[in-house]
Amino acid sequence: MTSILVTGAAGFIGSHFARYWVEKYPDDHVVALDALTYAGVEENLADVRDRITFVHGDIGDSTLVGRVLAEHGIATVVNFAAESHNSLAVLDPRRFFQTNTMGTQALLDACLKAEVERFHHISTCEVYGDMALDEEQAFTEDHPYRPRTPYNASKAAADHAVRAYHETFGLPVTLTNCANNYGPYQFPEKVLPLFITRSLRGERIPVYASKDNRREWIHVRDHCRAVEAVLKGGRVGETYHVGTGFELSVDEIADLVLGELGLSQDRKTIVPDRPGHDRRYLLDCARIRDELGWRPEIEFEQGLKETVRWYAEHRGWWEPLYDRSPVVEGALTRS
Repeated sequence: MTSILVTGAAGFIGSHFARYWVEKYPDDHVVALDALTYAGVEENLADVRDRITFVHGDIGDSTLVGRVLAEHGIATVVNFAAESHNSLAVLDPRRFFQTNTMGTQALLDACLKAEVERFHHISTCEVYGDMALDEEQAFTEDHPYRPRTPYNASKAAADHAVRAYHETFGLPVTLTNCANNYGPYQFPEKVLPLFITRSLRGERIPVYASKDNRREWIHVRDHCRAVEAVLKGGRVGETYHVGTGFELSVDEIADLVLGELGLSQDRKTIVPDRPGHDRRYLLDCARIRDELGWRPEIEFEQGLKETVRWYAEHRGWWEPLYDRSPVVEGALTRS
């Protein structure tokens, strides 16, 4: 048995990972830490609540984190905790650097003092900046960072801190940069659940003016499997890309959602791009495939159908969250 701390565990990906881990490794002790900001939903963990230890707290609270690491004998830390909505980062950049950069640094300090056996950090494809729509080469793990938004920059800074703690202090770390995730329990502000929930409410869906911009998509369960593979077999100090190679434009996503719900495409409305809107990201995932044998298992068509059906059947989960986001897409003006 081992003890594992999952930070950001009440969020979308973190809650899926906590659930995945207790189901796959029932003898392990999972401690779930979350600050429960507007996008943190403790109910995401309701079905495993009796099999985990939940702690309400911030990764930037070194005293609290140090106590949790010591009391539970934590061997492994998986850091999902982050502010992650690019549009909100335009309105309030400081909260992103506070959580994503300084919070990660505080967490690293606590883990170094506790001598944890592995610190795994969840990053994003967005730290590399954007690429042209007709670019033939994908981002490799050695590609230089070129973040273009406050969110991207705050995550890039956190990645550098993680590597620095490994190189300077010997903290055993691994990192993964992942493509856009989708699946159940994703907060309604993100593009796919935003399109689904607005459609289910009979509202128009906002499509950015640069509607041909593309993203690479991966189901959240495949992401969890990739993190497991890195924890079990990844090389300490190494970074692994997690993606599928499957890309869709925002306009194609809108059409697919409307099609799944049997709705007309005239439900779309064009809104202005947010500042610093990246055109495209695409990850080269040869390293994780070749070294660890990981490959995605869920085809997008299947995953999308399941996701649309989940939101249609779980209105009681998302409707109370619908107006909680502080962002109105297409009206991004800093006060």
